[in-house]
Amino acid sequence: MSPRSTLIHSARLIRPTGVIDDAWVRFEGDRVLAQGVGDGWRSAAAPDEATTDAAGRLLSPGFIDIHCHGAGGAAADEGPEAIERILAVHGAHGTTRTVLSLVTAAVDDLVAQLQTIASVAARDPRVLGAHLEGPFLDTEFRGAHDPGLLRTADAASVDRLLDAAGGSLRQITIAPEHEGAAEAIARFTTAGVRVAVGHTGADFETSLAAFDAGASLLTHAFNGMRGIHHRMPGPVVAAMRAPHVTLEVINDGVHVHPDVVRLAFAGAPRRIALITDAMAATGSADGRYLLGSLEVDVVQGVARLVEGGSIAGSTLTQDVALRQAVQAAGLPIEVAVAALTEVPAAAIGRAHDLGRLEAGYGADAVLLGDDLAVEAVWGAGVRLA
Repeated sequence: MSPRSTLIHSARLIRPTGVIDDAWVRFEGDRVLAQGVGDGWRSAAAPDEATTDAAGRLLSPGFIDIHCHGAGGAAADEGPEAIERILAVHGAHGTTRTVLSLVTAAVDDLVAQLQTIASVAARDPRVLGAHLEGPFLDTEFRGAHDPGLLRTADAASVDRLLDAAGGSLRQITIAPEHEGAAEAIARFTTAGVRVAVGHTGADFETSLAAFDAGASLLTHAFNGMRGIHHRMPGPVVAAMRAPHVTLEVINDGVHVHPDVVRLAFAGAPRRIALITDAMAATGSADGRYLLGSLEVDVVQGVARLVEGGSIAGSTLTQDVALRQAVQAAGLPIEVAVAALTEVPAAAIGRAHDLGRLEAGYGADAVLLGDDLAVEAVWGAGVRLA
């Protein structure tokens, strides 16, 4: 379906400074044409405009997930049909733009997977590009990554991955303490790829050096890394100290305790990006799944490796992350929504056109009930749910 002129009025619009009553937003094609308050929308209404009376419900920019592996029984490394299933599941829960994440695999396989994602991203605005979560990770802190496929970074592999992505690689997770990591960080950042520190045994100083060298993300903070110790603060505190770094958080109530989530928001205000790290079981049944080459058992929505029991991604959707942030962690609604919209957009260099309901920005919106349940979704001007 092609985008058309769309009006949403009588909403409580969630802005960075708070909630604005009786607000309206007009989309023209895939962009926000105008936004205002009151009855100003009436004078410019088009005869064939698709109109939604929000009736005082909450209106948010569309959610942006910069770290998502799968949903609906499908994984991002399985091809275009699988990607469509992933987008449909997460779209129904308010996610309008997604960076598709790939787990560690052989470089030859990653090259093919990156090429597939690049081709989908070229025709589907819901796909923002790819995230390589591996293969340049630490074995001890590998989590749900195949240890036999982990490797140190070398120039030839880095160039192959960049060439395969054709400009669609948005971020890559690297353990900065290993041989070749410093050169890889420099090469990726020069190419415009956001480098994330993660799945790492790095200490505070090594992490801070990586951030000083251009890394600008922390992959799922607190998970896959050393924790905070009062004499050895580790990567999380290094990321909090570096003002340009965005910290990803999986806010499902399993990966990070709600009080630690609140601590993260206090330690890095307006630099927390809520992510799903969702795997194939998201929106599907409990059971056994594959994450890359590893078997995963999902029991009561919690994914763990069959061998070793490590947490293996999540079954989280962004609307649940929002409710967790507000209801469990006690964050203001505008702070929680920013972590799903503006902050992730900025983290991948899209602050200029995504993450806000303002003129010129992408026509992405989520209508929420008072209980923060998703009631309607628009992405790039098209009604998705």
